[in-house]
Parts: sequence; C-alpha cells; structure tokens
Amino acid sequence: MKLNADFVKRTEALFGKDVYARFMQALEVEPVVSVRYNELKTASNDECRMVPWAACGRYLESRPVFTADPLFHAGCYYVQEASSMFVEQVIKQYVHEPVRALDLCAAPGGKSTHLLSVLPHGSMLVSNEPMPLRAQILAENVTKWGHPASMVTKNMPADFAPFREFFDFMLVDAPCSGEGMFRKEPKAVEQWSVSNVQMCADRQREILADIWPSLRPGGLLVYSTCTYNSEENEQNVSWIAEELGAEVLELNVPEDWGVTGSLYGDKMPVYRFIPGIAQGEGFFLAVLRKNGDGALVQPRQPRWQQAPAKIRAEVEKYLLSPEHFNFVQDGDTITAMPKEHTAAMVALQQKMCVLHCGLPVATVKNNKLLPIHPLAMSTALRKEAFNVVELELDQALMYLHRETLSLQSQPVGYLLLTYKGVPIGFAKNVGNRANNLYPAEW
Repeated sequence: MKLNADFVKRTEALFGKDVYARFMQALEVEPVVSVRYNELKTASNDECRMVPWAACGRYLESRPVFTADPLFHAGCYYVQEASSMFVEQVIKQYVHEPVRALDLCAAPGGKSTHLLSVLPHGSMLVSNEPMPLRAQILAENVTKWGHPASMVTKNMPADFAPFREFFDFMLVDAPCSGEGMFRKEPKAVEQWSVSNVQMCADRQREILADIWPSLRPGGLLVYSTCTYNSEENEQNVSWIAEELGAEVLELNVPEDWGVTGSLYGDKMPVYRFIPGIAQGEGFFLAVLRKNGDGALVQPRQPRWQQAPAKIRAEVEKYLLSPEHFNFVQDGDTITAMPKEHTAAMVALQQKMCVLHCGLPVATVKNNKLLPIHPLAMSTALRKEAFNVVELELDQALMYLHRETLSLQSQPVGYLLLTYKGVPIGFAKNVGNRANNLYPAEW
C-alpha cells in the first residue's frame, strides 16, 4: 500500500519504529471480519472467536454474503468493526443507572445499535445524523435493532441548543481524516493530507463546542475517531478538558487486548487501536466527565394526542408489556412510547427533524388498524397476536425483494412472516395472493 510521504513521516514519529513496522505489515493483510449479535433476537455464535472487549462481538473466519441472510435484515446481528465495539467498556465501567443518551454522529448505526444493547435497562437513546441519505440508513438500522426507547434525528449539532443539559451521556464519534480505515477504504488513502487533518480537527472542536451545553454537569462524553494523529485525538481531548471543562477518565483495560495508550504529551488516559497491535482497524477513544454536578433538565410536559381508547385496546394486544407504554397518535400513525420517556420524545419531536421515534405500531386507514413494519422488528412484539407463517430461505429472500408470495393455504388477513423463528415482516393475505408489506425504501 503506497502511503503519502507526510503520513509516513508523521505516523512513524508518533508510533515509534517498531510499532510502525508492525502496523505496515498489518496493512498488507485482509482486515478481519466481525459482527455483533442482538441478544434480544438471537444467541451469539459461540463457535466463533469472541471479541475480547464486547460480550456479543465475534470474529468470523471469512466474510459471508450478509445481504443474502434474512437474519441480517431482521436485526439479529450487525456487521461492525471490532475496535469500535470498545465503547461497551465505557458503559460497563461507568454507566450503571438508566440514562438519556445521545449518539451525535451516528450513521450508519453500529455504535447506536451497540448502545441500545448495553445501556442500562430504562435508558433512552437519540441517534443523530445530519446527512440526509446517511440519516435514512441510520433510521433503518435502528428500527431493525428493535428497541422501543430509541429516536433518530437528522440535525446539525447546533440544533440541539434548545435542549440544554438534556443528556446524561453523549457519544461523539467525530467525522475525521479516516487514517484508521486505510486498509478497508482505499479512497481514504487518496484523500489524506496534512491540511485535511487540521481541517478535521477544527471541525471536531466546532461540533464539540456546539453540543457541549446539552450535556448535564457530571455527565459523560465519549469522544472517538477512526484516525491516528494527535491533532484529532489527544490534542482535542486536552482541548475539551481545558476549554470546555472536563476530567479525562481512566478505563481498566487488560494488557493482552493490545490497546495502546496515549502517544502524545502528558500521557492522559486515552485508548488507541492500531492494526498489527490490536485485532481490528484504527480507532481512538477517550472518556470525559463534564465538570460540576447537576440533574437532567426535564422538558415541560408537552401536549400529545393519545390514541382513542378503542384503538389503544387493539394495539395493546400487539405488545408484550403494553402497560409500559403511552400510545400517541400523530396523523394516521399510532406510536408506542415508553412512559418514562414520552415527554422527552415529544419535546424532541416538536423542535427537531425526527425520522424514527419509539415504536411505530400501526396506521389507521378507513377506521381499520394496519400493523406496520417497525412492529415486526421490535423486541416488544407479541408474536401470538398474529397468525405466524414460517418461511424457507428462498421464500424469505423473495419477501425481502418485495416479490409476491403465494400463501393461499394460510388464513386471510395480516400474517407475521418469520425465518428461523425470527420475524422479518408482515404480509396481507387476500386469498388468491399475498400483498408484500416489506418497506419499499428498504
């Protein structure tokens, strides 16, 4: 791999000759493939080697065609780079009570789906992405993961200004120069320059300054990048601590994980993954606690339209624990929102561009209730509420391609389709054919 001469000079000086030599050898080898399982939908594959820092993370021996597996589309697992699963250690070591959390730069959704799995029960996560196409992909992946206490927004960091001290926990996986992705994305090699590194570092500080007021005093910020240089990493962490006001926190990390500490300045507790040293791609992470101590700012109780009693009684049958939800009607859509988070969700809906919120359960059309796809994806779904049809692989793939299925032997009406026992969506059997209800945009 031919690298920019400036990158070689800077990175060898940062890593040291021995580590840099191992790093260069690793760049000539195919990257390892890793996935993370959704334990609320399926069991982890214990025949595969475990990612040491992630309980449901597994290394695969080879890269299968994930898109040909219906379980991938059903949110049973996420294809995620192993190093970035290290976020789990922050939660395990520092987050022990339910939190209101924000993943600010969240697309395509790897870290958001991971947070939804490991945050304490009762937490709420807002996943944000300002870029429209990437935001749509994020919304799809969060929906597939199936956690009702989730939202997806499409906003710039400055748009969160009305929500001062609104979050206990933030993850800012900042847009960066992408040095850690050289092995997987050749375009990152071509686009690298010293000036781009500085531009990224400046932009990261702007993002952090914009979102910092929305973190409560005493709240946690996880700052991460997929790059190696100190300008975007240690120097920005120092800037957060000194200019914004925070303490950099230490994680307990076993030595055999191959995680590298600070390579710049005063050796603050930061965590860097280098191919050839750790088994994964390039990644950097630091944990900071905002100075002070304060409770979350609670939104004023916003107005929201409760679904009529008759509709509520029907949709409650669709869920495992309906008593935990408020049922909100917005136009024709009925959404189940966790009771403890309804006020926060509605407040965000009123000021932000929201693509996904809570658990959209059904739409009302001609006074009839029509179940919709997010319900099929949800871990709160009560499968017994529907006639369930188990599909073979070829049928499941036909469904995912929105092809017409022949289900004439099945009851007329809405059918919940499953593959290996896992829901993949709804179809409406009208007798001579079955209408495919898989979302067209997916």
